[in-house]
Amino acid sequence: MKVGEAIVEILKREGVEMIIGYPVNHILEYAAMADVRPIIVRQERTGIHMADAISRLSSGGKIGVFAMQLGPGTENSYGAIAQAYSESVPILVLPGGYPRRLAHVEPNYNAVISMRDITKSAEPINVPADIPNIFRRAFSRLRNGTKAPVLVEIPNDIWNEEVPEPLSYRPVVSTRSGPDPQAVAEAAELLARAKRPVIYAGQGVHYARAWPQLRALAERLAIPVCTSLEGKSAFPENHPLALGSGGAAIPKTVRHFLDEADLIFGIGCSFTETSFGVQMPRGKTVIHGTLSADHINKDYEAAVALVGDAGLILDGVLAELDRRGVSARPHEEIAKEIAKVRESWLAEWMPRLTSDEAPMTPYRVLWDLQKTVDVANTIITHDAGSPRDQLSPFWVTTEPLTYIGWGKSTQLGYGLGLAMGAKLACPDKLCINVWGDAAIGFTGMDFETAVRERIPILSILLNNFSMAMELPIMGVSTEKYRATDISGNYAEFAKALGGYGERITEPSEIIPAIRRGIEQTQKGVPALLEFITSKELAASKYPAGAARGGHYV
Repeated sequence: MKVGEAIVEILKREGVEMIIGYPVNHILEYAAMADVRPIIVRQERTGIHMADAISRLSSGGKIGVFAMQLGPGTENSYGAIAQAYSESVPILVLPGGYPRRLAHVEPNYNAVISMRDITKSAEPINVPADIPNIFRRAFSRLRNGTKAPVLVEIPNDIWNEEVPEPLSYRPVVSTRSGPDPQAVAEAAELLARAKRPVIYAGQGVHYARAWPQLRALAERLAIPVCTSLEGKSAFPENHPLALGSGGAAIPKTVRHFLDEADLIFGIGCSFTETSFGVQMPRGKTVIHGTLSADHINKDYEAAVALVGDAGLILDGVLAELDRRGVSARPHEEIAKEIAKVRESWLAEWMPRLTSDEAPMTPYRVLWDLQKTVDVANTIITHDAGSPRDQLSPFWVTTEPLTYIGWGKSTQLGYGLGLAMGAKLACPDKLCINVWGDAAIGFTGMDFETAVRERIPILSILLNNFSMAMELPIMGVSTEKYRATDISGNYAEFAKALGGYGERITEPSEIIPAIRRGIEQTQKGVPALLEFITSKELAASKYPAGAARGGHYV
């Protein structure tokens, strides 16, 4: 069989049902011939973002795949692959490559060399007979160990060559590794002795599908639980022990309990120190459970290190507590404290969350959005900047994988592709992206892809005609040259692309407009609701209680 036929056959055996891409990469045509759906985007970034969401959300461990042409298509893809790398997402990237004799001739762009720093591995196909081995390595790296994109380059002069038959390929095995039993015993001892422990759960809990074990441990020892942005929805945020999630802006509950903790148990997280994550207070006893040994002691000192799958780590800790005869603890008192802190915090914010002023506050839009949708049957994601910080502290998730959080790289325009990929992975759910008028400038044309490819998402656009987060540091340039002003009628833009568009200016119309938008998605039409909002700074710009390197809102 030809090279393209062999590659698609391998992808099918690995459960791939669609390839997202931008022409010309011949794998897209070979995929169509084999009944694997090609989805063509307007630009590469959005397509990789879609593959990203597929890998995060698909049941059965399906991997998102993206293919692009050699040269400019590959060059344009760099930022999106770097974004997936920063968020630890396994994506199979299939760039075209220059003919093998020209692969290392300047100035030709060599993806294998240039993308090694943002992929788990990058490998070219040089010999067709080696294709089964190359993809076996690729999928083994995608399905095992730490998560990251994997790249296989297909040179442009190889398509007509033959791959020996029969094709010797079967789906790769997926493995899980567990922690050192002695470290598990030490962790259980520390947890049993701790007076004010807090669990900090990351994305590894999602990948391990370890939600029941996380809840069981929290309830067993009455431990409050907070999450990273990537881990948001790993623990039900309407649970009495839930503190919420944190990024640049975090609920007061998260800051309060982390700062008052005597022990922090990080599970499925990297503890990466970033301006867009939860700043951990120093001087605490830390138990660090992570899949990557490289993350241990990277940014925070660990008293105990548990290296392995988050589910196996939690299973081990629970079993050790059983072995020691540690009884379940009542959680009424700690739940009362959590509720008290949350109630006082929400009381401070309720004027913004329910404001009737016009232009409307973005907080009112997102508060009404949460009150209108079926949260348990909704997948929502933010964009970078203010939308992320205005949404994440207040959105209360109740089911796993209903919030796609991110923030280490924070590239504008990421959320649109994530929502589209979420809808492909979970077609029965309402999939929403929340973005601003700056973000739509980066990836907005791919709203047309949602229309053309019949991907009915709900897009919530907060338009304040400004790069509001930059106002405090660009005062002179704004006053003299309008440097932070931006403009556009994005509801009309959505209509022009074949979708549903509506501009909303009055708070009283927020909920009716959301209902109309949802109705359109139920008809199979992507909807963009443009809310004209005030130039209000993001929540992280209101340090009502700065504490040890982090702001609560």
